[in-house]
Amino acid sequence: MAEAPSTNTTLRLSGKVAIVTGGASGIGEATARVFANEGTRVVVIADIQDELGNQVAASIGNQRCTYIHCDVTDEDQVKNLVQSTVNTYGQLDIMFSNAGIISSTAQTIMELDMSQLDRLFAVNVRGMSLCVKHAARAMVEGHVRGSIVCTGSVGGSRGGSRSTDYTMSKHAVLGLMRAASVQLAAHGIRVNSVSPNGLATPLTCKLLGMSNEEAQENYKNYARLEGVVLTPKHVADAVLFLVSNQAEFVTGLDLIVDGGFAKV
Repeated sequence: MAEAPSTNTTLRLSGKVAIVTGGASGIGEATARVFANEGTRVVVIADIQDELGNQVAASIGNQRCTYIHCDVTDEDQVKNLVQSTVNTYGQLDIMFSNAGIISSTAQTIMELDMSQLDRLFAVNVRGMSLCVKHAARAMVEGHVRGSIVCTGSVGGSRGGSRSTDYTMSKHAVLGLMRAASVQLAAHGIRVNSVSPNGLATPLTCKLLGMSNEEAQENYKNYARLEGVVLTPKHVADAVLFLVSNQAEFVTGLDLIVDGGFAKV
């Protein structure tokens, strides 16, 4: 049975209205749950996985969470997602632009499949840009000093032996975040990104053909910090910090959650 909405004003997101794209599973689902537990008035989950999205919303509680089908590559759908949220709940305080996909093949530079690159860029770059654009418009029009967080990757700040298109797309996400953080600062809107290391999610497990436990063991090789295995909850907690008042003077930051992997 879902819990009733909290009235505890000490919670970090008390009364806020949030959208989480890619919220039906993985990092998005974990973040939606963290947001709800920290007192959001409502979390709107946006995804194309309708059955999963509705299940997550129901498990959080229909008074605190709702699901909307949204393909982030379609501007009309993104615009409708934001506008329907504002129309229903009065404003938008938080946008966690998280929807993204990963390369299904090696995508080395000499074997680069351009149709696959185009599809990945449509989601990871175009979709991310549309979510930031329309969230920012709603916040400015509503005079809301909101917070926008984009999901990046450790691949956004370094190269690799494969996944060239994914690496390129996540570099673009950092460029988007940095440009938006400068342009929206005058409106009091903060824009940051969170960049996790490789971790076990339904998407990565499916790509690797591994169970959650096998994928976690695989990704241990990509962190230096011993005794901790990166999970979606770790990333969600980082996002919570960025959207909360604890980070009210933080903008333009790429918060890396990688267990020391990217450090020299």
